[in-house]
Amino acid sequence: MHLIDTHTHLYLEAFDKDRNQVIERALSVGVNHFFIPAISSKYFKRMFDLREQYPKKIHLMAGLHPCYVKEDFSEELNFISDLLRSKNFCAIGEIGIDLYWDKSFLKQQQDAFQKQIQIAINYQLPIVIHCREAFDEIFEILDQFKSEKIFGIFHCFTGSIKQAYKAISLNFKLGIGGVVTYKNGRIDQFIKKLPIESIVLETDSPYLSPTPFRGKRNESSHLTLIQEKVSDCFNISVEEIARITTKNAMEVFKKVDF
Repeated sequence: MHLIDTHTHLYLEAFDKDRNQVIERALSVGVNHFFIPAISSKYFKRMFDLREQYPKKIHLMAGLHPCYVKEDFSEELNFISDLLRSKNFCAIGEIGIDLYWDKSFLKQQQDAFQKQIQIAINYQLPIVIHCREAFDEIFEILDQFKSEKIFGIFHCFTGSIKQAYKAISLNFKLGIGGVVTYKNGRIDQFIKKLPIESIVLETDSPYLSPTPFRGKRNESSHLTLIQEKVSDCFNISVEEIARITTKNAMEVFKKVDF
């Protein structure tokens, strides 16, 4: 059985004491590929070191997380553009808009999101979207690019069924993570009404641990708990969930040699 964690921050400090063991635990339960979203220029050295250690397992994205968008975001985007000219990446992400923590940089977040979408188009890469309390703002920008070849994943999808269908109509998969296991997560109530071809699995580790580990550090081996919950929701075997979601992820990350 092969699983893909489409979103995990394995380079963060939370894993500094046992990173190799965390990866080995995931590999032992069938998680064979790890897709690593960028946050800011601060972490790229760690990301490259990780890929060098596991070159066939670790796949890096380039991008500026919306929570790191400040007045100087153009410098960060220039840094990303320089990297893309010299190194290979599987996607532009995680990018988007986050209005949960701070709304004071909304204009900058919108500008950074648009510019990074254009970068993705230029390099024919998927985008991985971070959207928190900003679906209207995200969709407004995506609609402007409708004629372009944009595609990718709505990471950690927590919207409504209407928003899910809107994302799918724009050629996006939905990243399903630990929230699907929460009693108040809501998405488990309607996920079975969505086309299973639109679903990919993720952990967002070290964040958003699934039940029964909620509140503790998340890791990629917990992807099997998310797999089991999605299996229950769709009333499909865990093996079939693995097969379908792996295929779905491979469709997004087309330039990766699996």
